[in-house]
Amino acid sequence: MHPYPHRYTVDAEATATGTVAVGAAGLATLDTSSPPEFDGPPGHWSPETLLVAAVADCYVLSFRAVARAAAFEWKSLNCRVVGVLERVSGVTQFTRFTTAVRLRAPRGADRERAREILERAEKVCLIANSLRGERSLEIEVLVEEP
Repeated sequence: MHPYPHRYTVDAEATATGTVAVGAAGLATLDTSSPPEFDGPPGHWSPETLLVAAVADCYVLSFRAVARAAAFEWKSLNCRVVGVLERVSGVTQFTRFTTAVRLRAPRGADRERAREILERAEKVCLIANSLRGERSLEIEVLVEEP
């Protein structure tokens, strides 16, 4: 890992109407728009969906790292994050992030150890740790049967 601080630079470009092009050096450009909840057109990533996607992606990457460090074998992980946007004291903000994960583990895997690793991944996710909203984690561990 590189020493801190890390810096991430993103550029956004737009005209008076249409989508916003968001990009960073060496990465594909994303066309974004306001979400339908804010009267934007469907079918585009929005700042809101990108933020919630960042929480989900960070969780999965954190789980990979924690599982690898713990030498825990697993088959697949599904992660769904629901972010709740509300008006609080006149300010629109995300108030809650619910992360629901389903881990598939090989036969003989220790369910309790799997839960501990899943919980640890939630605690070390730097994106979620950077947000104010309340967080909750729902866990399902499926172990292959003999």
